[in-house]
Amino acid sequence: MFEEVSRIVLATATAWILFLVIDVFFRLPQKGGVSGAEAIGSAIEGRGGNLYGGRMIGNIVSSPDASAGILLAACGVFVAGIPGGLAAAALVYIGNRICHDRGYAGTSGAVVATFVIAGFMQAGFLASDFIVGSVLAVLTIQGISHIHASRLIGRLWRWRA
Repeated sequence: MFEEVSRIVLATATAWILFLVIDVFFRLPQKGGVSGAEAIGSAIEGRGGNLYGGRMIGNIVSSPDASAGILLAACGVFVAGIPGGLAAAALVYIGNRICHDRGYAGTSGAVVATFVIAGFMQAGFLASDFIVGSVLAVLTIQGISHIHASRLIGRLWRWRA
């Protein structure tokens, strides 16, 4: 039981770091890239949050970004190994096209996560650990406090910009 919880905690931390690094690398906090992201960012800023972090949260809500890519890659690896993760990346790319999003963050997140998860599986992790971990990582950004999460993302964005 303790070993399983430890794996999930490490998978959550890995997914959290992966999706923030990839989204910030692809400049999602810079502007609202898809419909609705700017409005969500402005609403979060109006409540005391950070505009840049709010835009990234808006992008997460409005289009498959790295967090969705990592979650879908974990599901794909769970079902069919590395080919399943790459198939999930293709689906994320199609989803981005539907949302009129360039889709580099989501697709890249899925591809990177496929190989990261496959690497962790060599060390005894299960793909299901990353499914749970990805959900928990998204929950900590989206579900606990938009204001505090946006401030954290805004701080990360300042380091990037």
